[in-house]
Amino acid sequence: MAPESHQQETAPTDVPRASPTLPCARGTFGGDGAEPPAGPRPVLGDDCWILSGPTAAGKTALGLSLARRLDAEIVSVDSMAVYRGLDIGTAKPTAAERAAVTHHLVDIVDPGEAYSVARWLADAAAAVAACRARGKRVLFVGGTPLYLRALRDGLDPQPAADPEVRRRLEEEAAEAGGTARLHARLADVDAVAAARIHPRDLRRVIRALEVVHLTGRPLAASWADAAPVPPPFSRQMLVVDRPRRVLRERIDRRAAAMFAAGLVEETRAAAAGPGGIGPTARQAAGYAESLAVLAGRMTPAEAVRSTQQRTRQLAKRQMTWLRSFRTAIWVGA
Repeated sequence: MAPESHQQETAPTDVPRASPTLPCARGTFGGDGAEPPAGPRPVLGDDCWILSGPTAAGKTALGLSLARRLDAEIVSVDSMAVYRGLDIGTAKPTAAERAAVTHHLVDIVDPGEAYSVARWLADAAAAVAACRARGKRVLFVGGTPLYLRALRDGLDPQPAADPEVRRRLEEEAAEAGGTARLHARLADVDAVAAARIHPRDLRRVIRALEVVHLTGRPLAASWADAAPVPPPFSRQMLVVDRPRRVLRERIDRRAAAMFAAGLVEETRAAAAGPGGIGPTARQAAGYAESLAVLAGRMTPAEAVRSTQQRTRQLAKRQMTWLRSFRTAIWVGA
């Protein structure tokens, strides 16, 4: 799948249609409705499997093979694959691959739309129900840690965004040194969240401060921790493993190939469309650099190097987090 975990990534400071990809009615999968409550989440059972791993490890090919053997449909666990029109930089499954095995939660919202983990949980619940209605097993494929953690643990209800609070925080961030001050403030009121969120990941810093302001509780308190670990995580989770040198080479080749395939042009087209590219997508490795190229702040060569470096950092964080799954089965690809 894609360079999945861009919700953990930060932008540089400069910077034939496959019918088995099931379409989604607005308000059911994706769509432009209001944020759903945190309650809906997939009911995981022995018919569910999980395939994860760092970006560029080879999850797509292995996932297709495994889905065929399991007679399963694939549910994407990728925070960037949800966006229509962002194809090159997300390394989505090809049209042929999506024709071979039905995929869910790919191409369901426009790049300018906000798409949160709560919405993904609700959409994943509907996808799982659709798989079961057709007598299929479910294979979750992807490496976005935020989504995987929500799939395992669920979410307690969180307050809806407050436009006024968010506006004030965004205005403060726009001042000189504002982003650093906001992160320092977060460290004072929610040290756990501050340790997990990169100081330049402005979107997540603002959301964490917003939750504290609206609830009086740290963001970490929003994660449910009482439920037992669902069966797939305890005995049916596979993690794709690659030697560090091999993974680095794959990341560097893929980043260079994306720019050669027209990533800057794809970014230009998405930015010019209705709604443009929203704050989540514009922070993703590759798209942030492409926007910097379009703005004249980076050369194409600098953009490739920056994308390679940030993607390697992302893969390292993914591997660190995935090692916490003691019962996962690590497989070569």
